[in-house]
Amino acid sequence: MIRIVDATDRAALAGLYRGGWAPSEALSASVRDILAAVRARGDEALLEYTRRWDDPNATRATLRVPIPTLADARTLIPREIADGLTLARDRIAAFHEAQRAHDLRLRDPDGTVSALLVRPLGAIGAYVPGGTARYPSSVLMTTLPAKVAGVGRIVVVSPPQGDGSTNPAILFACALCGVDELYAIGGAQAIGALAFGTETIAPIDKIVGPGNAYVTEAKRQVFGVCGIDGLAGPSEVLVVADSSARADYVAGELCAQAEHDPEARVAAVSDDRELLESVATLLDGEFARSQARYEVIERVLRDRAFLVYAPTRELTLEVIDRFAPEHLSIQTRDPWELVPDVRRAGALFLGADTPVAAGDYIAGSNHVLPTSGAGRFSSGLHTADFYRTMSLIENSPARMRADAAGLAALADFEGLPAHARTARLRTSG
Repeated sequence: MIRIVDATDRAALAGLYRGGWAPSEALSASVRDILAAVRARGDEALLEYTRRWDDPNATRATLRVPIPTLADARTLIPREIADGLTLARDRIAAFHEAQRAHDLRLRDPDGTVSALLVRPLGAIGAYVPGGTARYPSSVLMTTLPAKVAGVGRIVVVSPPQGDGSTNPAILFACALCGVDELYAIGGAQAIGALAFGTETIAPIDKIVGPGNAYVTEAKRQVFGVCGIDGLAGPSEVLVVADSSARADYVAGELCAQAEHDPEARVAAVSDDRELLESVATLLDGEFARSQARYEVIERVLRDRAFLVYAPTRELTLEVIDRFAPEHLSIQTRDPWELVPDVRRAGALFLGADTPVAAGDYIAGSNHVLPTSGAGRFSSGLHTADFYRTMSLIENSPARMRADAAGLAALADFEGLPAHARTARLRTSG
């Protein structure tokens, strides 16, 4: 039976609070070799790795996948899937449109202008897991905010299926979102192609989207050549529940995140021990075993599941703060009561009628979220990730005369006399 742990037993909760990206040396070295090969040999290396791991028949001609028209793409998938993705597209676009940034301009009484200029990135690459997986929702989450921001070139890379084709739902999602380019490549080699460019693929400015450990480590290693959104680790959820919560809803959220990845971390915290005992019974019984992906769920429940008894509000907030979960589900009588004091979480889902899966698909918020404790210092993907800003200053003559002495004094103090001279030149006659 899954053990209930007291929130004050920090040693027992060390696995829940473990954070940071820490790949093995072997994995890092393997990724380093792949990236070096792609940087040096371009398409030749890209095709070598694609043939080895994804499509033995890959050629330069098959790397780029034609994106069908939206009307043609719609015929490739079941109607309910097309309708669901379309609904998700509309909500995601609307939510991220509301986040649009605009230039800021201030004019002081003396005529000096200060401004912050907002400019979209020129090109972004979105990694979408493929192969045996199919995640058209990730196309929407990674490309629609870029489209809203006005990014000029949007590229999707996704591993091909076993027969070399691209999943039809991925094709539909790319058509739906106005993606400019789609390539049937995956893994660290795809990240290298986006960052460095090859004969077929022009380099981009920023890479976004989740992937496996090789993809994540490749993103870490190319950072600096281009930008990245973050380092996505295994899925996480923390459910905060009180005596008003339904045990099956709580257990359901834990199973839902557990089925993502055998390395996922799932937890529930409550001031009601009886509720936690009911959740434990469900997780140890047929409720969990009846799931199609139970072989994955079982490993998570055995090794990385935590039921935490926190009798006070302060202890509950401590658990949230130390875990900084990717997903925070609050299933209490008054979920809004806790919100003002939540500082660290990727996304919040309030109330019994808001499963985390709503955010994964059709709520409109983004499902690319910080994991492994990164919620302490980073945020989920949003429109601002696809902008860069530039400051602008235009001094009035009056401002320059008034500031010259102080500016020169500071520059001299820091040992930069040429800087000081630029101020004095403007007031010397």
